[in-house]
Amino acid sequence: MPHFPLSGLEPLAAHSIYCIGRNYAEHARELNNPIPESPVVFTKPTASLLASGGTVLIPDSTDDVHHETELVVAIGTGGKHIPVAEAWTHVAGLAVGLDMTARDVQSRLKEKSHPWDLAKGLDTFAPIGNFVPVAAFPNPDAIGLTLHVNGQLRQQGSTADMLHPVPALIAYLSRHFTLYPGDLIFTGTPAGVARVLPGDRLEARLAEGVSALAVSVARA
Repeated sequence: MPHFPLSGLEPLAAHSIYCIGRNYAEHARELNNPIPESPVVFTKPTASLLASGGTVLIPDSTDDVHHETELVVAIGTGGKHIPVAEAWTHVAGLAVGLDMTARDVQSRLKEKSHPWDLAKGLDTFAPIGNFVPVAAFPNPDAIGLTLHVNGQLRQQGSTADMLHPVPALIAYLSRHFTLYPGDLIFTGTPAGVARVLPGDRLEARLAEGVSALAVSVARA
């Protein structure tokens, strides 16, 4: 299990892992999905968490796993009905993460209008790098994201392009769920998602390495 260096963020303390889909317009378009008016919310189990240096395991249920590089928010102060203007004060830290997705499984689930759990929530499908305080970022509303696969740039974007920025996501989630310290929010991915293969090495970064993540890929 991953270790989060900020106090109160041990993996077992996380009540929930919330994830936001289609939060970048170009990513929605690349998968031929409509651009949503409100956040698309799904969850992952804590068993999906993976620390930097670990291995993403591809099970035999899928042949088409994609990387999705994301900003991950760790809640430090919980609450309900958190105002947008106060949302950043509830954040303990930020990290880079990967929302690994079995795209073939997800497509079959979507055709049947079924939840995405078997495509998104598998063991090792939520790698996360080191968390750093919000104060480490000159502008937390515009943080750069990059992903290199085997040394080649695969994804590059900025959180400034989110359809629903971090404060809006926290306010939205807290209207529907009570947020607790240690809860994590995967905030969506920019365009450029693609298949990974056994033997690949993935290196993701926030703001040129303030938070970094490196994982390998193998068959389970």
